[in-house]
Amino acid sequence: MKVKNSRLETLKMLISSLEFSSQEEVLKALKKEGFTLTQATLSRDLKQLKVAKAASMNGKYVYVLPNETMYKRVTTPRRAQDMLMKSGYRSIRFSGQLAILKTRPGYASALAYDIDNTDLPGILGTIAGDDTIFIATTETSTHEEILKALSGIIPELEYKDDAPSETL
Repeated sequence: MKVKNSRLETLKMLISSLEFSSQEEVLKALKKEGFTLTQATLSRDLKQLKVAKAASMNGKYVYVLPNETMYKRVTTPRRAQDMLMKSGYRSIRFSGQLAILKTRPGYASALAYDIDNTDLPGILGTIAGDDTIFIATTETSTHEEILKALSGIIPELEYKDDAPSETL
């Protein structure tokens, strides 16, 4: 299942950063990223991601993701695997025993999954939207302890002793 999830994330990054007008072009790009699959598997992946074809600025029909604001095209394409190495973290703020973590659009669910499956001390669980994660913390945990625990999962979140609220 990890391979499929990785392939789907890579596929989303590729479609959001490059213009593909055929499945053959997508298959070649996936192969460059280390994924060899059949046209039938790609077709199922595209259907699962609800990918559609739409006219691009130059009039050519290309694959697009259902929520274009979620995966905006970038002007300087990078390898999809390089983009996946970032957690998408933007900021974190606290209100009592609730931490509100902001991410780039589309990153919250994967990051919440990582937080929930790491069994961090002081964290009871998460609820994720598109770009926001609510983190329920224990009554005895401090904001500093939560930041320190999360810094193990979120490399961009640098734990600082004097900063209860971290913003990038």
